[in-house]
Amino acid sequence: MSQLLAGRCAFVTGATHGVGYAIALSLARAGADVVLHGLACDAQALAARDACAACGVNAHLITGDLSGPTTAAVSHVFDLATNALPDIDLFVSNAGTYADVPFLEMTVESFERTWRLNVASHFFLIQAFARRWVERQVAGRVLLIGSINGRLAEPTHSAYDTSKGAIEMMVKTLCVELAPLNIRINGLAPGLFVTPLTASALSDPRALQWMQYHTPNGVVPGPEAAGEAAVFLLSDAAHHIHGHMLMVDGGMSIWQQPDPMT
Repeated sequence: MSQLLAGRCAFVTGATHGVGYAIALSLARAGADVVLHGLACDAQALAARDACAACGVNAHLITGDLSGPTTAAVSHVFDLATNALPDIDLFVSNAGTYADVPFLEMTVESFERTWRLNVASHFFLIQAFARRWVERQVAGRVLLIGSINGRLAEPTHSAYDTSKGAIEMMVKTLCVELAPLNIRINGLAPGLFVTPLTASALSDPRALQWMQYHTPNGVVPGPEAAGEAAVFLLSDAAHHIHGHMLMVDGGMSIWQQPDPMT
């Protein structure tokens, strides 16, 4: 990958596995120094940091639970990130969770935990970086990671799906406020990828065949597809792209109803 982000400093939340890790690694390969955030400093997190460092950039690992009380959680993670790399000018807000139950069984506690992590932490971390960038006259860039579930609903996903729908509107409304301040905000919405979280379900050949059939290009990729798209949206090549949610889903979100399988 060309050095599209050489000289940049990036912070990625939820970066120790899955889509977040793929994005962090892609940013490092594109030349950006990176701070990876995870829930714990375990072997997987350390391996993710080391893989980024092997790209020849500065790579740091911080930990923190963004699902806790928002003010304290955001302040803790923001301080750790900016202490590790004071010149962060790229922020990828990716951390999220899926912990849904059927709607009639949903509790306030479960709903609020999902929204603290999937929505509030994104909103207030962006605010913290935006304030810092405006004060320092930095042209910051933000990438919010949503999901195809922000547009296509699934049963038993009520809290998760509505939180991802909120991410897409956050991209739009924050763009309107922050673009005049030289802060560029976009979003990326993955479709179904093969990750540790989906691997067990997709190990069933019938499930994989069904997903491929319902995707126009017939592909269920690994999370590296998100990483490549993230590099583009954060690079100068996307300088006139503001407030856009890029669907990285092989076309699944635009196909109303494929013909029945034969």
